[in-house]
Amino acid sequence: SSSWNQKMEQNQLDSETFSCSICLDLLKDPVTTSCGHSYCMKCIKAQWDEEDKKGIHSCPQCRETFTPRPVLKKNTMLAALVEQMKKTGLQAAAADHCYAGPEDNHLQPHLDVPAMKKHKLHDEVMKMFCRTDRKCICLICLEEEHKGHDTVTAATERTERQRELEERRGNIQQRIQDREEDVKLLQQEVEAINHSADKTVEDSEKIFTQLIRLLQKRSSEVKQQIRSQQETQVSRAKDVQEKLEQEITELKRKDAELEQLSHTQDHNQFLLKYPSLPELSESTHSSSINIRPLRHFEDVTAAVSELRDKLQDVLRDKWTNISLMVTEVDVLLSGPEPKSRPGFLKYSCQITLDPNTANTLLRISEENRKVTRMNKYQSYSSQPDRFTGWPQVLTRENLTGRCYWEVEWSGLLVHISVTYKNISRAGGGYECGFGYNDKSWALVCLQNSFNFGHNNIWTSISGPGSSRVGVFLDHTAGLLSFYRVSETMTLLHRVQTTFTQPLLAGVYVDNTGASAEFCKLK
Repeated sequence: SSSWNQKMEQNQLDSETFSCSICLDLLKDPVTTSCGHSYCMKCIKAQWDEEDKKGIHSCPQCRETFTPRPVLKKNTMLAALVEQMKKTGLQAAAADHCYAGPEDNHLQPHLDVPAMKKHKLHDEVMKMFCRTDRKCICLICLEEEHKGHDTVTAATERTERQRELEERRGNIQQRIQDREEDVKLLQQEVEAINHSADKTVEDSEKIFTQLIRLLQKRSSEVKQQIRSQQETQVSRAKDVQEKLEQEITELKRKDAELEQLSHTQDHNQFLLKYPSLPELSESTHSSSINIRPLRHFEDVTAAVSELRDKLQDVLRDKWTNISLMVTEVDVLLSGPEPKSRPGFLKYSCQITLDPNTANTLLRISEENRKVTRMNKYQSYSSQPDRFTGWPQVLTRENLTGRCYWEVEWSGLLVHISVTYKNISRAGGGYECGFGYNDKSWALVCLQNSFNFGHNNIWTSISGPGSSRVGVFLDHTAGLLSFYRVSETMTLLHRVQTTFTQPLLAGVYVDNTGASAEFCKLK
């Protein structure tokens, strides 16, 4: 009504003066800070309780800070004035109205909808929030269109949503941190790949150059030997040839003399000259010349051909191995899971236990690879990372990419696990136990059976027990597999999920004398 509206406008100053700016309601047990602003005792205490963590307390209106936290006392004069206001019946105006700017979506229906045009809007509009319709509303709407709905003050709704927002931001920031860590690891991996590839190319080129030079040297030596032998044999042949030609010349000369004598007409002259002719000497070279088939250096060609064929065989065999080595370089570790133990062993990683995480009933030995459950407490130093309630221990190494390891265990019951690093350590609650929470995955090994657990959901696994268990992790692919290791490998259980953080391996050892050892793998 107009009279109600008139009262509202007349008492606007009172509304602002006697309202708490935190809860937007009339002041209850009012207190005044040294900067002159007033609040409900309960509201300002709640505000400063939150600020206790920072050690600095401030006024919500002017942001003046106080160190140490002031001791607040009830403002009796202000309390009396508030009580007087309540008696005037104007508390509705004082408690529930706030400024609504032109950007407030709630104003538009008041301007456009005929049924709501009767709502007179003021500079001081009630900041309420209707959870049913998910919108801010004024006091009149609260009593009419939104009557019976789930409503709270806008400040209360903002506080709850702000808490949700901060939690979501925390999750996002954690995800950013995880992804930045992944990027950092990938950058390191890229640097390692480039360094390894460059060095291997350089080294292999040197080796191939040495091999080429060796072949060139052998080729040169064969050529030199052939040319030397060629020169020797040709020289010998030419010497013989020259002497033979000299002998031919001499024989031709003698033949000419004999021919001339044969034409002598005078018998006495013929008989006189004939006895003085020398006897024909025997040839000195005819017997040393052997006629052979025309195969001189062809046998060398055959021998070099045989060498080439053998080298090609060696290169072909070795090249297969070289190509295999190159193609097995796996960075992002994609591709199918190995099919055999040798295939898994290619991904074997060195894993050691972290004594600072071991429960005091556990003894670590064998170069930090073996854990044994003892019947008395060990004298370990106090560490924040130590499991205080569960007989468990974690490994040192972050597990990323593809990893494979094997655990040899004994006793009545052992958990072979992987877990996020931020699993709780203190006490005996489920938030600490491997397999009982969403931060860990555990294979429970019993004498004659296995179970698998994650987030306290357990699955029974059929088949006989085994004292050795193989674990294969492909962190990038979100794959975790457990195997029974004997003469062959038998899959026990496989998990397909998304790992959001690096993992650690861990074991739980149930009874005294039970043990678990991370095996040395070749």
